[in-house]
Amino acid sequence: MDTSELRVESPLVAAFRHDVHKLCGRRHASACDEAYGVPVNESVPLGADADAALLSRPRGKPDETVDNHVSPFRLSLLTGETAVDTDRIEAATGGGFEDLVTPTDPEQLHATWLTSPVPAGFNESVYYPYSSLKYHVLLVGALLDNYRSEYSFDDLYLAVAPVDSAVECSVEAALTADVVGSVRTVLWTSEFALYVTGEPGGRPAAELGSRPTRSFADVWARLPVYPIDTGERCWRVLDAQLRRVRSWSTALQFIEDYVARLQGTARPSGGGGDAA
Repeated sequence: MDTSELRVESPLVAAFRHDVHKLCGRRHASACDEAYGVPVNESVPLGADADAALLSRPRGKPDETVDNHVSPFRLSLLTGETAVDTDRIEAATGGGFEDLVTPTDPEQLHATWLTSPVPAGFNESVYYPYSSLKYHVLLVGALLDNYRSEYSFDDLYLAVAPVDSAVECSVEAALTADVVGSVRTVLWTSEFALYVTGEPGGRPAAELGSRPTRSFADVWARLPVYPIDTGERCWRVLDAQLRRVRSWSTALQFIEDYVARLQGTARPSGGGGDAA
């Protein structure tokens, strides 16, 4: 098939499809141009992909940061396990990729990435295995949407909003939930949502800074109001970890995993790996 006939019209669609090769454990140079009948692995305009990468990884040639782990499967900062040691491996190896790329509506793609466990099983880079492909792609989408609205990076904020009711983690729920709203939502849990946006809209917010860099801990610490009660020990543990983790995709994935663990019977006692 001539993939030139499949060029996507929306840059936001390309943003959510640009790293499909990582789901297959391939480098960009050897990536396919098409998957499931749609174009994938295209370049993202306005530098959004490069800026999102700098939020989670250092600039320059990467170095292996974890010995003997040259694998596309993510290491968990919460437990120290790889994705192959958790139930995420069933989703990762069993497919589920098609739903992440075939929708043609950016809002549908965003809702799918926001709620899917599949990309959370993969790292953003094999050299930085605690990073998360899921949250890298969500950050790319959020940055691109802001840039297309003529915000520059130094105009952007991390904004927070509490979630008042139990979350049904589904694409349909994400598309209709007021707290999700747009592709600028980069995290949605049963406790709170986070946004990267030039329009905080009255939500508590902290500036991202003058340029993209691994700064999550600093930005989190600058929030004027937190969406969790740090008077409770379980939330103090989360807050303490987030004040250490600098990589954005690692931090966002840690929040997802931590909150999910809280919904179970075991209360987590802390991170299983070093701060990234």
